[in-house]
Amino acid sequence: MADVWAALRTAELAHIVGLSLMVSFCATAIAAIVGLPCGAALAICRFPGRQLLILLANAFLGLPPVVVGLGLYLMLSRSGPLGAFALLFTPAAMVIAQALLATPIITALAHRAIEEPWQEYGGALRVDGATRLRSIRMLLAITRRSVVTAVLAGFGRTISEVGAVLIVGGNIAGYTRIMTTAIVLKTSEGDLGLALGLGCILIGISIAVSASAFVLWERS
Repeated sequence: MADVWAALRTAELAHIVGLSLMVSFCATAIAAIVGLPCGAALAICRFPGRQLLILLANAFLGLPPVVVGLGLYLMLSRSGPLGAFALLFTPAAMVIAQALLATPIITALAHRAIEEPWQEYGGALRVDGATRLRSIRMLLAITRRSVVTAVLAGFGRTISEVGAVLIVGGNIAGYTRIMTTAIVLKTSEGDLGLALGLGCILIGISIAVSASAFVLWERS
């Protein structure tokens, strides 16, 4: 236990935690900006290929992180189509990897949350002359509790991710090392104090975010 408390006071841990939160919050925000309107559009709009997109959104819930990381690595490498941007082994690449994994989750959950309210209120909205865009905004507001749940599910995916970010981030000390990759490294090195400390913080953050969302849910 003394080793854990000593590890919690290191500057290295503070940087790791700060970078983890920054990467995960940015990735979740991007996934929410893309996933929520896409999920709502799939629930409201009717167009060719809609059922295929719904199927893909749900199928991609179980995307293997290491495969996503490998695909993104090939895209961002020097010989890849996006190699000119020099994003490989940077926090930006980690944000992209996490966002790719979280977006299908938020999209699928948003679609499920909005589909039933649209069937109930869609007719009234059309009679009132609401456009598709306005309908999406109103339904997201009506289903805000489910929307919060969807975003939280996306955040849970990003904050706990290790495979994809390890491949595209490289786990570089002081630059791309986050909590999950540091836990793997420190455990393999036998530095169980720092690994346990990071594990406790990771669990604490997850609980704190979920508890905060639950409080907002109850007050809304």
